[in-house]
Amino acid sequence: MIEMTELTKRYGGRTAVDALTCTVRPGHVTGFLGPNGAGKSTTLRMILGLNKPTSGTVTVGGSEFRSLPRGLRHAGGLLDAGDVHPGHSGWNHLLALARTNDIPKRRVQEVLEQVGLASAAKQRIGGYSLGMRQRLGIASALLGDPPVLLFDEPLNGLDPEGVLWVRRLFRELAGEGRTVLVSSHLMTEMEHTADRLIVIGRGRLIADEPVAEFAARSSATSVVVRTPMPGEVRELLAGAGATVVVEDAETLRVTGLAAARISELAFQAHLLLHEVTTHTASLEEAFMELTADSVEYLAGADR
Repeated sequence: MIEMTELTKRYGGRTAVDALTCTVRPGHVTGFLGPNGAGKSTTLRMILGLNKPTSGTVTVGGSEFRSLPRGLRHAGGLLDAGDVHPGHSGWNHLLALARTNDIPKRRVQEVLEQVGLASAAKQRIGGYSLGMRQRLGIASALLGDPPVLLFDEPLNGLDPEGVLWVRRLFRELAGEGRTVLVSSHLMTEMEHTADRLIVIGRGRLIADEPVAEFAARSSATSVVVRTPMPGEVRELLAGAGATVVVEDAETLRVTGLAAARISELAFQAHLLLHEVTTHTASLEEAFMELTADSVEYLAGADR
C-alpha cells in the first residue's frame, strides 16, 4: 500500500505537488491521471525516494522508501524507459540491479522470459526499440517480486500485442494482491485497465474513486428516453430538475436524473416509456471536463 499525507513539493516559488492526501490500495490497478504539469512524475519520484518532499509524508508498506533495505524487494518502478546505459546488455543491466538488491540471479532470466526479451538479453540496450526498452523497464520493476509496483507511461512504443500483454499483466499483478499504480495519457487504455483512479491537477487532488464513478460525474453522461408521450414526459422531468433535449418525435435526451429515477417518475405519473437507456461518458470525456480548470498548457490559447 502507498499512503500520501499532505504530500507537498515546491521548486522555488512553484508548487509541483500541493498537500496531496490519498491511498493506493492493494488488489487494484489504480490509474494516476492528470494534465501535463499536474505533478504526476514528481509524485512518483517522491514515492520512490528520488525526490524529497518539501513537507508531508509518503510511505510504501508503512515505511519511507529510502529507509527500506534492498528497495527493489519492496517496490519496483518504471519511470523512464530511456534511463539506462545504452552500452549495457539487457542481461547485465538486470544482473547489476539484482546484485545490489540481493536478488537471486535466476530472477534475471525469469523476468526476461516474462516480458518477452529472453532472445534479446545479450544485445546492447542502445539497439533496443522503444518498445523493447519499455519491456526491459517492466522487467526491472518485477525483478525483486515486490508487493508495490509503479509505472509511468508504460505503453509508449508498444505494439498492439504489447499493449494487450501489459493490460493482462497489470490485472494479474493486482489479482495477486499487489499494489499497482499506473500513470498514462492513454485514456482508452486506462478505461480498460484501471479499477480506480487518482486524478490530480496543478498538484492538487481532483478525484480518488472507481473509474465508473468518475465517468458518471461528467455532464456527458445522459439518459435516452423513448416515449409516445414526449411532451408530458419532458414537462415531468424538467419539473424534477432535469435538463431535457428533444432529439426526435419520440426521443428525449435527459441529464440530471438517473435512469431509475426517470422510470419511477413516469410510473407514478402513469406515463408510458418504451426505452430508458443510460449513455455514460467515456473516461476521456470525463477527464477533459473535470480537469479543464487544471490544464496548465492550453494549445492555441492566448497566455
